[in-house]
Amino acid sequence: MTTTLLVSLLAGATATACTRAEPLDDKQRGNMPPRTGSTGSTEGAQGTGAPASPAPRAASPLVVKIDNVPGARPQTGLDAADVVYAEQVEGGLSRLMAVYATRLPKAIGPVRSARESDLELLRQFHKPTLAFSGAQKKLLPLIDSAPLQTALPEEKTSAYYRGTDKPQPHNLYLRPQRLLTGTPGADALTTGFRYGAAPAGGTAESARTVRFPQARFTFDWSRDQRRWLVSMDGTPTVTTGGKRVAASTVVVQYVNIRKSRYHDYLGNVTPYTETVGSGTAKVLRDGKAFDAAWARPLAAGGTEFTTPSGAPMNFAKGQVWVVFARA
Repeated sequence: MTTTLLVSLLAGATATACTRAEPLDDKQRGNMPPRTGSTGSTEGAQGTGAPASPAPRAASPLVVKIDNVPGARPQTGLDAADVVYAEQVEGGLSRLMAVYATRLPKAIGPVRSARESDLELLRQFHKPTLAFSGAQKKLLPLIDSAPLQTALPEEKTSAYYRGTDKPQPHNLYLRPQRLLTGTPGADALTTGFRYGAAPAGGTAESARTVRFPQARFTFDWSRDQRRWLVSMDGTPTVTTGGKRVAASTVVVQYVNIRKSRYHDYLGNVTPYTETVGSGTAKVLRDGKAFDAAWARPLAAGGTEFTTPSGAPMNFAKGQVWVVFARA
């Protein structure tokens, strides 16, 4: 990325994040109708006209888009996520998508905007609640038609607040307890991940770094914590409460990253990360690196990871980080 492009990109980051069409200003915002569901009733058995017993409600996770430029750090609530996805965005920078099912922290953030490839990744969940600050204006109709529940600041005003620790747009935070009636639970994690004993083999590994054009993630194995300590851009990743972020399992998933149909307001093309298909991966757990293959034939399904022999690749229980690297 050229110096001019990087300077432009960082300058553009000062635009407010709390809009549907980020980073447009108040005069450019468009009003969009709230998402609605079906209100029709169902005829009961034998045509009695009595309503049928409702089917059990499938669990739905909370998914939050989290800012990850240096000015947004340290983040809040990142350590409570069950799964953290790291994806490439404009200018070779990174953004996080955190999935919450078994724990809801008091606050999460800074919350930022969504991307087109998020919709493909989110199809693996049952109507997830997506908390995000906005999106490219032409992408909004796709988000509204996707099988998910949106939770934008202007829709859920009581669930969001502006912090005083960072300047806009890096200070928008979510109070998840004001958004959800309860913790979704582990059944909401329909990622296809399997947990259990490590497979045989593997190569001892103390650290691994994954590089984006303008960002990098490093995972250092801690024997004491039995976790991979996360660092970003050479700096240890800690929460605003001072807790070091650590993963039980790290997946470096090699995928196709292509140009999307969209761009930011500076004209930088948004990358599209393809998560449906198949490819290779490196799985880090228990101080070892394992070769793996991944397969996700359909968007509505999770991702299966297997060993070179075709056996399921088990993850260690705890937080999982998935870093999408260019194949």
